[in-house]
Amino acid sequence: MGQDPRTLPPSPNWYCARCSDAVPGGLFGFAARTSVFLVRVGPSAGAIPGTPPFRVIGELVGHTERVSGFTFSHHPGQYNLCATSSDDGTVKIWDVETKAVVTEHALHQHTISALHWSPQVKDLIVSGDEKGVVFCYWLNRNDSQHHFIEPRTIFCLTCSPHHEDLVAIGYKDGIVVIIDISKKGEVIHRLRGHDDEIHSIAWCPLPGEDCLSINQEENSEEPEIPNGKVIEQTPVTKGCYLATGSKDQTIRIWSCSRGRGVMILKLPFLKRRGGGIDPTVKERLWLTLHWPKDQPTQLVSSCFGGELLLWDLTQSWRRKYTLFSASSEGQNHSRIVFNLCPLQTEDDKQLLLSTSMDRDVKCWDMATLECCWTLPSLGGFAYSLAFSPVDMGCLAIGVGDGMIRVWNTLSIKNNYDVKNFWQGVKSKVTALCWHPAKEGCLAFGTDDGKVGLYDTYSNKPPQISSTYHKKTVYTLAWGPPLPPISLGGEGDRPSLTLYSCGGEGIVLQHNPWKLGGEAYDINKLIRDTNSIKYKLPVHTEISWKADGRIMALGNEDGSIEIFQVPNLKLICTIQQHHKLVNTISWHHEHGSQPELSYLMASGSNNAVIYVHNLKTVIESNPESPVTITEPYRTLSGHTAKITSVAWSPHHDGRLVSASYDGTAQVWDTLREEPLCNFRGHRGRLLCVAWSPLDPDCIYSGADDFCVYKWLTSMQEHSRPPQGKKSIELEKKRLSQPKPKPKKKKKPTSRAPVKQEVYDGNEDESIRESSGPVENGVSDQEGEEEAREPEFPTGVASVASREPVTCTPVSLGFEKSKVTVNNKVTLLKKEPPKEKPESLTKKRKARSMLPLTTSLDHRSKEELHQDCLVLATAKHSKAELNEEVSADLEERFHLGLFTDRGALYRMIEVEGKGHLENGHPELFHQLMLWKGDLKGVLQTAAERGELTDSLVAMAPVAGYHVWLWAVEAFAKQLCFQDQYVKAASHLLSIHKVYEAVELLKSNHFYREAIAVAKARLRPEDPILKDLYLTWGAILEKDGHYAVAAKCYLGAASAYDAAKVLSKKGDAASLKTAAELASIVGENELSSSLALRCAQELLLARNWVGAQEALKLHESLKGQRLVFCLLELLSKHLEERQLLEAKSSSYNAWATGTAGPFVERVTAVWKSTFSLESPEQYQAALQQLQSIKYPSATNNTPSKQLLLHICHDLTLAVLSQQVASWDAAVEALLWAVVRSYDSGNFTIMQEVHSAFLPEGCDHLRHKLGEPQSPITPAFKSLEAFFLYGHLYEFWWSLSRHCPKSNIWVRAAHRRTTSVEQSQQINNATPEETDPRDSQTEPNRPPELDVRLTEESKQMLITCKELFSEKHASLQNSQRTVAEVQETLAEMIRQHQKSQVCKSTANGPDKNESEQAAEQSLSSPQNECKEEKNQPLSLPELTKRLTEANEKIAKFPESVKIWPFPDVLECCLILLHIGSQCPGSVTQDMQQQAQELLQKYGNTKVYKRYCETFCT
Repeated sequence: MGQDPRTLPPSPNWYCARCSDAVPGGLFGFAARTSVFLVRVGPSAGAIPGTPPFRVIGELVGHTERVSGFTFSHHPGQYNLCATSSDDGTVKIWDVETKAVVTEHALHQHTISALHWSPQVKDLIVSGDEKGVVFCYWLNRNDSQHHFIEPRTIFCLTCSPHHEDLVAIGYKDGIVVIIDISKKGEVIHRLRGHDDEIHSIAWCPLPGEDCLSINQEENSEEPEIPNGKVIEQTPVTKGCYLATGSKDQTIRIWSCSRGRGVMILKLPFLKRRGGGIDPTVKERLWLTLHWPKDQPTQLVSSCFGGELLLWDLTQSWRRKYTLFSASSEGQNHSRIVFNLCPLQTEDDKQLLLSTSMDRDVKCWDMATLECCWTLPSLGGFAYSLAFSPVDMGCLAIGVGDGMIRVWNTLSIKNNYDVKNFWQGVKSKVTALCWHPAKEGCLAFGTDDGKVGLYDTYSNKPPQISSTYHKKTVYTLAWGPPLPPISLGGEGDRPSLTLYSCGGEGIVLQHNPWKLGGEAYDINKLIRDTNSIKYKLPVHTEISWKADGRIMALGNEDGSIEIFQVPNLKLICTIQQHHKLVNTISWHHEHGSQPELSYLMASGSNNAVIYVHNLKTVIESNPESPVTITEPYRTLSGHTAKITSVAWSPHHDGRLVSASYDGTAQVWDTLREEPLCNFRGHRGRLLCVAWSPLDPDCIYSGADDFCVYKWLTSMQEHSRPPQGKKSIELEKKRLSQPKPKPKKKKKPTSRAPVKQEVYDGNEDESIRESSGPVENGVSDQEGEEEAREPEFPTGVASVASREPVTCTPVSLGFEKSKVTVNNKVTLLKKEPPKEKPESLTKKRKARSMLPLTTSLDHRSKEELHQDCLVLATAKHSKAELNEEVSADLEERFHLGLFTDRGALYRMIEVEGKGHLENGHPELFHQLMLWKGDLKGVLQTAAERGELTDSLVAMAPVAGYHVWLWAVEAFAKQLCFQDQYVKAASHLLSIHKVYEAVELLKSNHFYREAIAVAKARLRPEDPILKDLYLTWGAILEKDGHYAVAAKCYLGAASAYDAAKVLSKKGDAASLKTAAELASIVGENELSSSLALRCAQELLLARNWVGAQEALKLHESLKGQRLVFCLLELLSKHLEERQLLEAKSSSYNAWATGTAGPFVERVTAVWKSTFSLESPEQYQAALQQLQSIKYPSATNNTPSKQLLLHICHDLTLAVLSQQVASWDAAVEALLWAVVRSYDSGNFTIMQEVHSAFLPEGCDHLRHKLGEPQSPITPAFKSLEAFFLYGHLYEFWWSLSRHCPKSNIWVRAAHRRTTSVEQSQQINNATPEETDPRDSQTEPNRPPELDVRLTEESKQMLITCKELFSEKHASLQNSQRTVAEVQETLAEMIRQHQKSQVCKSTANGPDKNESEQAAEQSLSSPQNECKEEKNQPLSLPELTKRLTEANEKIAKFPESVKIWPFPDVLECCLILLHIGSQCPGSVTQDMQQQAQELLQKYGNTKVYKRYCETFCT
């Protein structure tokens, strides 16, 4: 397996004529999104022997928008220079060795569409833009020239390789021109023939026109079109061939000497061969060319489906071509190819590199036309990484381009053995999870809520669950079946079911055997089992413990709930994060200490990672759920939200985390220590996974479209960037594409779908919009911050392999909206209502019968004729003859004087006239006159022209017509966005529920609640639902106070308190605690009050903290702890041992007289009225239930002090109720905490305050010497002596300043895995005997000055020489040392692998040489120490022996920590050498014996030699 870092880069940009290029010697670059990725190809790539010789070596970062062009300088000696053009309007020149910009220009005013570095002029870069402007830029003299040849869109341009002034330009409409830049851009030839976009222009590599035997007369199709004048045959135009490829499916070869086409090659339609692609996709063509330097009679071109063709130009009359990779199936690209770049490697291989829409970069051997290797790439965010537990090294990657990649990271022949799965996905892949036991069974979840199962070993489409989530799928997990699925018999149910958690907050259980059946929401089971009445939290994460007995659910409010199978009994809630939980991970079960499998790490939208140890909770199986508010370990350092955490399967307690701060961090969780920080990504990290086979190797994915494989041993930083550094990373991230919408020519990609353009969108949508958007560079913050409500989604293009059909629909929709608005405006053209009277008089009202009136104002003759016709009609007795009826038809206005039928006809004609002139209201009035009210209403409803007045008249037509009219009017109002008015009309016909639903569905919650409360019964469930829905929306938008009011309205007080506390500041927490207390939620109230107090504690606001704790009776014990903490802080501050000053002390903290313990009890008595033993006992019970984790030397000082004061409070309370055993135990833990954290000063302060007279008074209280607490007392006494011993030793060296206390405190490192296992490496810094020997020898009168007290103290130090503790500590040290040696051996082995593989490459980089040096140096040291390195069996044997020894020790010795015995021996021997006679001979001898006997580990070896020889 390759021990080298690797990169899966973003996909090369699409639809660009030249955005990849290569230079001899083996450097290839391609533009991807806003940067250029560089790939070293050939022997110098330093690839592992046997694998393809290429490596992604870096990135050119600097553009802020899509890079549209990339070209190297092809001049020997400056192959390191290249140029890029970008949609940000700049052309930048780079040096690839330094990866820095040499210079840049922003001359173009429009989008740059073509770029080329002249192959003839060393410093000339030519670029063209969409408006037809060409700029020539000379790098060395920083000079430029601009030419405007044609007002058309330039698609590509290529400088002539034979003449420095000629440039060929291809336009969007198929025109090709050749210009001479020395003559102000004069057009030498205008080549007409293509009738669509020119995609590529290639000059023949040989000058002159002898290389092709073309009978030009026969082939010339078009007459010669000189440019308006006869062209003289100057040497400039003298021969050279030019090839152009166009979207019109032809390649044309042109003769420059004649200025016309000489050959046309029509692309063949090839039968599609096993390309893995959706057959329904109609693709646009992209026709790109490459004319090989050494084979001028051949031309390479792309074809319809991604095939490459080698054309034989010698036989132009018959279309002759060879297919690349004709023999081997599946080696071709499966979609259209955009760029072809020739590359000559150092070993003179002629290669061709191609980039394609299928997101692969392929390398072809021009000698055999076979594919040498493929570099896959990503077209979207890397959302999810998962290693298969069965098929080792198989890494599944969920990508935002709608494809799942499965990378076989162990492949020996191919570093990038990646398979793509796209069938049935059609959306961003946001979650993945392999089945723990079944080969090739991969579950996936998508952005649109779909859950499916792939069999990666078959070509079948995936099975899709019939139950969808309403929003993004966040997490998938396999776990044991729960009811109702688990209720089937053994054979009827699967051994594991699939759990999915979606963005709407629901966890579903899917049956993998029946994905078509229903999936079950586990909330129902949780409610039933735990009989929960309040609203269940919104779930955002699910994680099963490896043994399948415990499930953890992370929630949006930051809580984590722990459930037990088989019925999901809630056993514990962790209130630690106070923001949405993104990730939860359980420690693996195969560590050296089985209890570590109870560790659970979690990360949220806060930057802190918490690790909890759930051993005691899970094993005690409590009756009612426990609430945990203290973490076992806290890992702080990231500066933005945490998206993913993963435990190393190779180490104990080693964790890697991924964060939005742009880095991944490896932690030693047991020591709370940051180990290494990876900063290779240019975006926010979304996922991280530890290699299952290599302890040094981690994979991470981010929103920069990259997956990196990196090695922990090669990282230079150890912790995440703070301050300035993180600002730089932020800048780096911001240099990613901006979300500003680009000017689009057509509204193709502006469809109101979720701002994505699918990668199937090839239907003639214009190039500009389709390019970047499809490659995922459009709207970066499409659904910004998403996993707050949604996933961190930027627009990765989605490879829905179908053409987008939404575009036309959307446009239709827009149109229809417009027409509605027109009608709305028409309605407003009624006579103006409130105008001054003077105006109304002037303006006559519009006539109701304007046509009739106008017909009555015609000429006299016509009017006379009217009379005659009317008379005839009225007085002819018989039937009217046809002539008269025709006359009447024509003169419809006579209807006023004849019968009703004629009148109706007249009204109809007038009505039509009104409608045509846009006066529907007059038409309605006419119909009312006619008495056809129902008809009026129907017509108005159909045309969306109902008005208030019409609806007001509706009752005339009857009750049912009125009801129908009001409903129709309400619908019309909704269409016009007048929802509140619509609801009021619905209320008028007593449709209360419909009115409320209408308001609710259009987000008028306030109005909906007002209506519901006014019109419905108070207990109506609709009302509660309204409150809860509005509350949830307000909560999501961060309006917590109003949301709390909603929850209170819904009688859901618990949720009200929870939502108030969400902000997490002291004021909110206090209000939330008071609210919870009022409504009787005591447990919640007390936990919130405590959180509030802890917040205030961080700000050292003592008064506020005590007030917060007063809120709840059950926090009386905590008030005592805070009181003692305040007194101790004041005490330390007075002695200047505490840096931070605090102003707001309580009044009672000021008295300083008397011993410390008495002061504490006095304050307790006066302030907290604690007098009777019963009260003390009650407080003691309250506090004993709280367990804090052990300290490490990374524990923050404020937290450490709080934990120590908790122990000290227990000690004082125990003394007050005369429970001396408990007092000793509590005091011991307080001392051990300060010792573990390396804080010597605090330890000494605890001694002086609580044991001013030493430990004797406690010994008397304890009674008989054999009691079970005696070993604890012995330990306490030992620590007391240990502290005094150090103080005495330092007092001998008075010239050392006091700060030495702090120096040694900083150096002290204890690895405390569990308190039962104190391994204390006494570090050489503090006990190096040579230090003391270099000091000037003490004058002899020191002996005299030794007080009696000191002598007595030195004699009692004999208590520290405990043989059994020395032996136990020695065994523990051996275990630690062997484990370290094993880890080091593995590391050295891996490094040697790296060195071997890279040693073949000629240019070793520095980091590798450094690795080699570091490899050799530790071995040298070992050789000095012991002549031969230890073998593996010997190490294992040592380990087993030491573990067996440890097991034999009685529990009493193992439980209670004890100072390092050998350390104490060394200090006593130092004192003896510095101050002869002070330490008795007998003691010195005993110390030396212990050192000889137990000093065989590395730490003590050299000191023992010093003292014992």
